[in-house]
Amino acid sequence: MASGLMTDSAIPTAKLRAWWAHRQWLDGGPEGPHGGASAAAVLAATGWARSVGGAAPYLGLFARAGLHRAEVDAAVAALEVHELPSARGCTYLLPASDFALGLAAGAGAPESEIASAGRHLGVTRDEIEKLCLAVTQLLSAETPSEPTAIREAAGGAVRALGDAGRKRGVSSTLPLALGLLQARGQVRRVPVNGRLDQQRYGYVRWDQPVKGSAAELAERYLAWAAPASVRHLRWFTGFTAATAKAALAPLDLVTLPGTELLLPAALVDEFEAFAAPADPSYALVAGIDGIHLLHRDLPRLLDPVDTGRTLPGGRAGRGFGSESDPRTHVVVDRGRIVGLWEYDTERREIVHHLYVPADAALQEAVARTEEFVREELGDARGFGLDSPKSRAPKIAAIRAAAGTP
Repeated sequence: MASGLMTDSAIPTAKLRAWWAHRQWLDGGPEGPHGGASAAAVLAATGWARSVGGAAPYLGLFARAGLHRAEVDAAVAALEVHELPSARGCTYLLPASDFALGLAAGAGAPESEIASAGRHLGVTRDEIEKLCLAVTQLLSAETPSEPTAIREAAGGAVRALGDAGRKRGVSSTLPLALGLLQARGQVRRVPVNGRLDQQRYGYVRWDQPVKGSAAELAERYLAWAAPASVRHLRWFTGFTAATAKAALAPLDLVTLPGTELLLPAALVDEFEAFAAPADPSYALVAGIDGIHLLHRDLPRLLDPVDTGRTLPGGRAGRGFGSESDPRTHVVVDRGRIVGLWEYDTERREIVHHLYVPADAALQEAVARTEEFVREELGDARGFGLDSPKSRAPKIAAIRAAAGTP
């Protein structure tokens, strides 16, 4: 790892934010230079999109390349992109070029779950391996089977784990086997209706290699998220301090002056020549969009005047800058969070609270996203269990904060 600094002067915050937005393809909107790029191209260039049964992947791909839901769903159906357990064992939407690396990044999670089930629920490795074999023999490579059908077909190979299992979120041994098979690339989970913003799945047999090193993942991460610190890398990957150090060692990196932020040497010239745009570039994205979640360091996206703001529906006395994550979807401009938003399904409109005046460009961005959600998604759920009913108090709080009826 290179240790030299690029310059002796501090990097302006506005430049850092704008650079992050630039690398995330959020600096031009759907009509910008990346408009019309494929879902796979967007994800390869800007990073894996966190997927939790909500609208985040759709919102992110629309904001960056103007991709419509049907285009994204077609890419999923064609296996150009797919939801896979990857970094930290969490589900992300990945491009096909990263399937092997993504699975390798998440390989440890099901092992930990099986070990825990062994300690607390008496599950043995042998019974899980036997169940894995039974499941792969049952599954088709073409027609998805839902968990209920798999359970019935597997019969006695699936063992119920009773009240103790339910308390630990594992009602039977089947989820453990399916998780292990997914991590091995032997089965994949398919959304039943082809949509990413729901949580009903079937499973098909698969034959996907699993390979990739810690250094490869670190290099890929920095291509999306740099400049980033070792702490940021460890958050995304789940690496230990020792693994992170070893993964970074072969990479040619520089440290930004006055910070712990690392930048690949190949990007130094481009970064030094980059200037924060004078004109705003607004994007409405999910609260778990990569502009935030790749680093999960919320204060870096906030102006000092905004760090003390109380979030709508948040705890009294707790400022925005002390939160780990936004509690809502966000409006960003050149890497700065300039507002919060949610979708009101009853009125079929976006409700927002803005920290800046709503100029014509911002009004157009809101209207464009509102039409996309209304006509193509029907809702903009933050996660799988989000619903219009559960979101109602938050929407009311946003309206109150914005002073709108």
